[in-house]
Amino acid sequence: MAAVFLVMLYEYSPLFYISVVSLCFIITAAMVLGWFGFDMPVILRSSDEADSVWNIPEKRMVQKTNPFALQIRPSDASVTGGVALRPGCLEGCVLSCYWGCSVPALQAALHTHQQGRSLSTPQLFQEALRFQYQHCQTFHIEKEDREERVSRIPADLGIVDFGLMPRACYPLVALLTLAEPDARDSYDIVANVTAIHVPDDKYPLSARILYQYLLTAQGNMYELKPLFMSAEDGDQSEPSDPVSAQEPSEEGEGSRVEPEGEEEESGYEGRDCVVCQNAPVNRVLLPCRHTCVCDGCVARFHHCPMCRAFVLESFALSLQRPAQREKEEEEEEEDEEE
Repeated sequence: MAAVFLVMLYEYSPLFYISVVSLCFIITAAMVLGWFGFDMPVILRSSDEADSVWNIPEKRMVQKTNPFALQIRPSDASVTGGVALRPGCLEGCVLSCYWGCSVPALQAALHTHQQGRSLSTPQLFQEALRFQYQHCQTFHIEKEDREERVSRIPADLGIVDFGLMPRACYPLVALLTLAEPDARDSYDIVANVTAIHVPDDKYPLSARILYQYLLTAQGNMYELKPLFMSAEDGDQSEPSDPVSAQEPSEEGEGSRVEPEGEEEESGYEGRDCVVCQNAPVNRVLLPCRHTCVCDGCVARFHHCPMCRAFVLESFALSLQRPAQREKEEEEEEEDEEE
């Protein structure tokens, strides 16, 4: 009887047929997505599934000491008025400012370094540039000297802008190199190259760091990239922050660049994980570079909680274990002793 009723509905009610097919499709799709875990919140899964975590690959890091740091003051920077630069070096160094540096010449110089000719001094860098710049200014920086230096183009050169876009030269390229030969043997990183945009009448965009590279004694080159921190004000770490310089090497590992000497306050300290709101932020998600989750929550997501980008790898900002995890391990050890 029921079969006859369904046949009558099928013959005389196409809407019922469409509804049954749609319902079956929705149930099948929900089962498939739930099985593979696509966009299924953790709180909606069963307790058995909650125990399983995603295997986010851990990027292997190699710790290196970065003796250079460079900041700019973008508020009053201009081609005619100059740019205020604040270096911070662990050793005595030389700050060389190249105004109107040719873009192809800079790329060729960096390529020369990668080919084996280490650009560890301003003279070698100038030769690699083939002197394709409009003005050069040099400052000698003492160890841990953080005073600002103002670099500007002489007025008698008559340079007030660098033309319309696209440009064939960078407004300013700042080079930091170690002054003493003994210091170059002590550090793996021998030079810091920073391309800076300086506003003028043709392109009034505010001053900012375009690119920043670290050159090593072995001929490697690492680009410093900002880490996008989870904060209410939307700040991101400065590209000159040594902690953000974590790039893969040729061997497939990473280079973790940290300052030595006095401990500085890290920008990620005191910021809570956006997922659990309990543990401090300690994980950088790649390739989006968002820093928003703790060590415990990073394995619960295969999409970034901030931008929904797929997470390929992650690395820890600090190699120290979180205080919460240490406390739990201490409690477990006490229970075992009892």
